[in-house]
Order: sequence, then C-alpha cells, then structure tokens
Amino acid sequence: MPRLSDDTRARRRRHILVSAWRCFSENGFHATSMDEVIAATGMSSSAVYRYFRSKDELIDATAEEGITRVRDIFERLLAATPTPTPAQTLETLVGALHDRAGNPEYDLSKLAVQTWAEALRDPALHRRTRDLYAATSSRITELATRWQAAGHLPPDSDPEAAAATVFTLMHGLIICHHLAADIPAGQLAHGLSAFGSALNAQSATR
Repeated sequence: MPRLSDDTRARRRRHILVSAWRCFSENGFHATSMDEVIAATGMSSSAVYRYFRSKDELIDATAEEGITRVRDIFERLLAATPTPTPAQTLETLVGALHDRAGNPEYDLSKLAVQTWAEALRDPALHRRTRDLYAATSSRITELATRWQAAGHLPPDSDPEAAAATVFTLMHGLIICHHLAADIPAGQLAHGLSAFGSALNAQSATR
C-alpha cells in the first residue's frame, strides 16, 4: 500500500472531524455513536480509527477547534491596522456568531455549548479549555490596552477588566442565540453604554 502524504492525511482527518461535527450538531455528543460518525464519513471503521481512536478524541478535537477559532478572531483584530474600535469589535463578534450558526453543514456555536458541559465532566478537557480561554483572554487584554492608548477607554481604566467584560459578552451571545434571542451589535453597544453610565453614577454618589 503506498504511503499517504502529509497533505492527504490532514485532509482525511479533517473530513472525519467535519463529519463528526455534522452528527454532533444534530444529536449532541452523547447521543451520537461512533458508528454514526463512521457512516457519515463514508470511510471504513479501520480508516477512521487510524485518526481518532474514540469518540472522546473527536470531542477533544472539536473543543480545541472551537476555542482556537475564538482566539483567532482576536488575533485578526490585533493584526488589523488601525486597531478596530470597541464598537467594531462588538460587530465582529456578533458577525462571527452568525457566520458559525448559519453554516448549513454544522454549527460550531452549538458545539461550544456542548463543550462547556463536557468540560465540567472531563477534568482533562476542563484544563485544556481553561488554558485555551486564558490565551484568548490575554489577546483581548492586549486589544483593550490598545483601546486605552487610542482614547477609547479612560486613562485610569483596567484593560483586564475590559477584557473580562468582552469575554463574558462573547459567550453570553452564544447562549442568547440558542436559548433566548439574538442581540444586534448596536443594541448591545447602547446597553453597555447605559449600564456603564449607571455604574459610574452610582460610584460617584458613594
């Protein structure tokens, strides 16, 4: 049998993973069997198991892919010139969610919710998820530091606090999309502004 090239192996692995995402998007991690994933790939079971030895490995790869994609959003924002404003960043986050949820083959935002639940069950996945999210938070903090330098945030503001707010909003948008209602970027910006003004007013009266 001829030796497979690295490119061919990468394509096959990706095909298996995308096939699993289709199954997971429809039925969830635990209601999907490995046999269903194998059937979705159109490959033999032995071929699939060469790349993923179990469904847990597919879940781990799915979690890493989803969180890495979130981190990459902020990598792209940091690479942009000029640095996007806070309002433009909100629009980017809302747009990225709609792009993922609107994929006709699979919904990685839905898989994100499943990943959070799985991370509470699996200590190893929990540790990896925390590490990946920590890397994402550091990118957001760098972005907030640039906002401060550009005058978008007050000079005495805390970039880490701003980053924590953005991080929280990003995940809240996913929950709202699936369990409540989508929130437009403009509405979110107005709400944040009003809430911030209320907090500042309350602080001033203390």
